[in-house]
Amino acid sequence: MEEPWYKQFWPWFLIAVPVITMVMGGVLLKLAVSTQDSLVVDDYYKEGKAINASLAREHEAKRRNITADVTITEGAVALEFHSGIPQEGTAIRLSFYHTTQQTKDFAILLSRDANGLYRGYSDAMVAGKWRMTLEPVDESWKIQKQIWLPAQDTIYLKP
Repeated sequence: MEEPWYKQFWPWFLIAVPVITMVMGGVLLKLAVSTQDSLVVDDYYKEGKAINASLAREHEAKRRNITADVTITEGAVALEFHSGIPQEGTAIRLSFYHTTQQTKDFAILLSRDANGLYRGYSDAMVAGKWRMTLEPVDESWKIQKQIWLPAQDTIYLKP
C-alpha cells in the first residue's frame, strides 16, 4: 500500500517554496514601507544650489589661508589655529557626519580659552569613518576632511 500524500517529502517541499517566498516578500514589503532612505535627495535643484554655496565657503577658507590642528582624546577636542585665526568670534562649530548613517551625525561647539585654543567635548564619538567639518557660527567659511575615529594623531586641517 502506498503512503498518503501528506507523509511524503515532495508535496511539502513544493508547498514550502511559494509559502517561504510569500513570507519573505511580506517582510521586504514591510521594510520598504516602514523605513526611510536618508541618502536619497528629493530636490536635486535645491541640493545643487547648496553645493555651490558650500564650494564658495571652502574657497573663502582657502582665500583666508586658514590652517589648524585638531586633537581628539577620549571625547575631548582641542583645536589650534596656525593661520587665518578668526578675529570676529569666540566659538567654532566642529561637525561630524557619518558616511552612511545620518542618525549618528553630531556637532560640537568649541569655545576659545585664555591660551587661544578652542576646546569642546562630546560623548557621541563612535569609531569609524567620518567627514569632519570646521566652520564658524556665522558660516562664512568651511573646511572639510575625511577622518577615522578614534584618531591617534593630530588631524591637520587645510582648505
